[in-house]
Amino acid sequence: MSKAILKFIRLSPTKARLIAREVQGMNAELAMASLEFMPNKGAKIISKVIASAVSNGGFEPQEVVVASCRVDAGPVLKRFMPRARGSASGIRKPTSHVFVEVAKAAKKED
Repeated sequence: MSKAILKFIRLSPTKARLIAREVQGMNAELAMASLEFMPNKGAKIISKVIASAVSNGGFEPQEVVVASCRVDAGPVLKRFMPRARGSASGIRKPTSHVFVEVAKAAKKED
């Protein structure tokens, strides 16, 4: 089993979790291929983390599955936008941490 971590991504954790749930339990090669055609920003990022986890273990993408793909919330960048009459409203720019673990696929006996 090998893992890869990517921290402090400028992406909302809720948006990234939608994609992380899709690839969990998939073959790594199939997961990277399906993420390549998703229009989301998070799909490209998670695809790179899966590729990193595969290469960290020295595996080929065909022989491993995505054991777990987890997205945790990182620190939130707080910014302000000027509003009418000299007031200001807050803007939250969330960050996230992506954790991916890949493991050898169990061989199917025919």
